[in-house]
Amino acid sequence: MQRRTLLRITRDALALAALRPMLARAQSTDFTFYSPLAEEWYSGGSTFPWLSTTTNNNRQVVNVFHRSFGTEGKPNLVLVHGYPTCSFDYRDLIALLQDDYRIHVLDFPGFGFSDKPQPDYHYMIEDDARLLDHFVGQVLGLGSFHLFTHDRGVSAGLAFLGHYLDRPANDYRITYHFMSNSGMFLPLATLSDQQTVLLDPVRGPEAIARLKAQPRLTEGDPVQVAYADIHAFNDGIGARLHVGKYLLERAANETRWLENLHRSPIPTGYLWGLLDPVNPVRIANHVWATYLNDRDVESSFWYLPTAGHYPQRDKPEAVAEVIRSCLNGQVPSRANEDAFMRQHTVRRATADAPIYVGRSEIRPMTFPGAVEYSPDGYR
Repeated sequence: MQRRTLLRITRDALALAALRPMLARAQSTDFTFYSPLAEEWYSGGSTFPWLSTTTNNNRQVVNVFHRSFGTEGKPNLVLVHGYPTCSFDYRDLIALLQDDYRIHVLDFPGFGFSDKPQPDYHYMIEDDARLLDHFVGQVLGLGSFHLFTHDRGVSAGLAFLGHYLDRPANDYRITYHFMSNSGMFLPLATLSDQQTVLLDPVRGPEAIARLKAQPRLTEGDPVQVAYADIHAFNDGIGARLHVGKYLLERAANETRWLENLHRSPIPTGYLWGLLDPVNPVRIANHVWATYLNDRDVESSFWYLPTAGHYPQRDKPEAVAEVIRSCLNGQVPSRANEDAFMRQHTVRRATADAPIYVGRSEIRPMTFPGAVEYSPDGYR
């Protein structure tokens, strides 16, 4: 390692250590919760400081919220959230998996219960990828873990994967890589004005002003009230104006990030809620066919027929089934895939159950012992 790089890392580590007590006190203490679910989620977590690596952030430090569940010593599972939500998305899925896994979640800056500085903070996917590396390696000190990513978190995870693959050695090992619904290939997405308006320097602030003018939900469906609390915490609605610009970074880098999948030696489980209105299944089909289908390493593709954009919220049982199938060695080999697909289709118990898609391998058709065809007839 070059001496200049070593000095910078040492300096940054000392800066973070000095700021840790101050940042721990910087959490909102006068926030009013209307949701017991959101308050419990917040109370059960803790924070760590992150020194942004984005040049335009001028070495700004933000406080990052995280939580862990399950029993120490179980296999580690890191769950990475998307936009515009947070780690709370995984609440129901965690309940299904925490007996068998040690589960870790975090809220990226600008999301959930983490800091959301405005207006001059630049919320970058590459910065979050480095933050994820710091989280698993330094904050948690994991030796190995499975990684599950969703939506914007898929792009952060793919950038993170690239850093992991490019290093000559790592202090930890990624043992399985899961991805779910995401606009990871924007040319096939069906983006609406609601997603792209935030990129407009005039219409974007106007749209956020209208959202902030709406009264906050304080009663009704418990989960909706919880999300209302979470979005209100540290002015999450206002932060969307800045976080929502991530589409520009994704568009500029998505092919490079996706290519990390093709060169990755990590087994990968790919699952997709078919009822996603913004990220249709054609995205998943393209990514699978282009970057995963031909890999030698274990790869599996699953449709979730009754799930939408948030499979972990819509059908957590189906997501848990896919995770367990992959991690328990139930993904078939190429040689056994046809038989598995026939049996799996027959034994699907409910309409919600995941559908195994399988690899696309064009094979010449032969029918041993069959009669012979000719244009004149069979013989």
